[in-house]
Amino acid sequence: MSRTRAQESRTAVQRLYIAMRHLLIRGSYKPGGMSGKTLMDNLMVLRPEIYGSIADDEKVELNGLHYIFTRLPKGIEECRFVKLITREGYENSHFEPIIAPARRRSAYRIDDNEMYIEMTRGRSDIYDILTHLTFLYAEANKIYQNSLDSKDRPKREWGLLEDIVLNKKKNSPAKVETAYTYLSTLLGRTYDEVVNACERFAAVDEVNSLFHITYWLGRLAKEESEHDHDREISFSNTLREYTGHHYYGEQWALNIKAALLKHKLIERPIHIISANLHSVANSLFGAAALSPKLKKHKGLFEFARAMSQQEFKHLRPEVFKVARENGLIDVADQSGTNLGVQLFDTAAFDPKVIAPELNFSPAKNPDQAPVLLVMDYPFGEQAYEAMDELLRPYHDLTTGRVYDMPVESINVMGKAGILEGKKGDIMVPDAHIFEGTADNYPFKNDFTVEDFTDEGLDVYAGPMVTVLGTSLQNIPILDYFLTSSWKASGLEMEGAHYQKAIQAATHIRKSVNPDLKLRYAYYASDNPLVTGHTLASGSLGVDGVKPAYLITVRILERILA
Repeated sequence: MSRTRAQESRTAVQRLYIAMRHLLIRGSYKPGGMSGKTLMDNLMVLRPEIYGSIADDEKVELNGLHYIFTRLPKGIEECRFVKLITREGYENSHFEPIIAPARRRSAYRIDDNEMYIEMTRGRSDIYDILTHLTFLYAEANKIYQNSLDSKDRPKREWGLLEDIVLNKKKNSPAKVETAYTYLSTLLGRTYDEVVNACERFAAVDEVNSLFHITYWLGRLAKEESEHDHDREISFSNTLREYTGHHYYGEQWALNIKAALLKHKLIERPIHIISANLHSVANSLFGAAALSPKLKKHKGLFEFARAMSQQEFKHLRPEVFKVARENGLIDVADQSGTNLGVQLFDTAAFDPKVIAPELNFSPAKNPDQAPVLLVMDYPFGEQAYEAMDELLRPYHDLTTGRVYDMPVESINVMGKAGILEGKKGDIMVPDAHIFEGTADNYPFKNDFTVEDFTDEGLDVYAGPMVTVLGTSLQNIPILDYFLTSSWKASGLEMEGAHYQKAIQAATHIRKSVNPDLKLRYAYYASDNPLVTGHTLASGSLGVDGVKPAYLITVRILERILA
């Protein structure tokens, strides 16, 4: 009996997951060795949509490369040796931290050949970067093959690219266009495709040029093939020891609870909001802070849209200045989780500066005024670690007193891939399903489709699939979730992990109120079923403002009511 493409893909995902877990335990592997070949072969079977033409023998996937290089440290293409570490003291060294524009993790260039990358966000982050590196080496091998002629001799274009990169010879417009032509041959892409890709890479300061990346990827693949200079990925002993033990999540949660105790908020009704660290502050205080300077703008959504545009970036501190004067407490992250936290004491809100759309009125009893605990987006399994630790009771070591967390609601405003619809639409789930398993977490969502349908956006209901990684999806798997009896509306990386921690706290540990309100709503950052609409095709930009702020406003309306 033949297997469907979806079944083959699911098997490939499971094999990738098992292989990466094994390599983490083992401690190191070589991308060009048997272990690396296992990862590469399964990635080729899966052919994730985000990696586009990964299975093409000649065409280098340009959108996929741009996507991963905004998530990997600058200069990694030059390094034969990559070591994944935990927080091990390098932040106190003279090594300059390198932070990728789309991932909050520090990396350190140890020497010309070695890069250390900090992994403090759990297994999902480790698997994510291993998947990116596997794709990177696949494309590097293509570049090397494209650099050889039919007799396995270096093509003229390879030597000319080397001269351009090492001697930086492409100053005049004519020379730049000549350089694009050389690059076109080595990447197996048209001239127009190469020009557009080079412009995309050049627009990101924290990423090297496509010329530089192409040369170094091809060079390292060439040295490995011709001179046995193997590339290697390794994991530090401390990373292997700490992974899966909530080491950083526990420190993070204790720091938050200490701040709640210090500001006498730990016995007040707490409402947890998982969102970015600007939408709540902008929704509450944006209009009051910016209306004197942006006089043509009217209403919360217009100010939010303005704040998302580069020309008004310099005004963002004005919003937080007003917020801090009205009860905002920043909780600095010193744990390494890279999860920022803000506390909003609504008893300190001046009703005159709160956006009128929120219909805020002060609590009659200030001792019962809600406290908003806004936490930044976690990454995959890190969501379980963070929520599990946050919902545990707090033991005050100075007095010996134990405080239960008086959580009244948990609100998740997330970004997700949509399976039916388009970028910018909204999804309201009623269950979370773990990809590759039958594990499922139904729940009562305090949000309904009707809460979002009056603003001109399309809204979809149904389960959300919690996937193992952003880069491990393809059309057959996703089409199965959409068209089968699962009838899923979208995919994301945190929901089932959150819900696993919440149900443990409410129903088993009974450490928080079992009747707390759950509100989940996601806006579509991409549609991986539509070619050209994956995450690799670019961000939503200003088109994401309305759905993100609509969800934020609905959350605040429910809490402040």
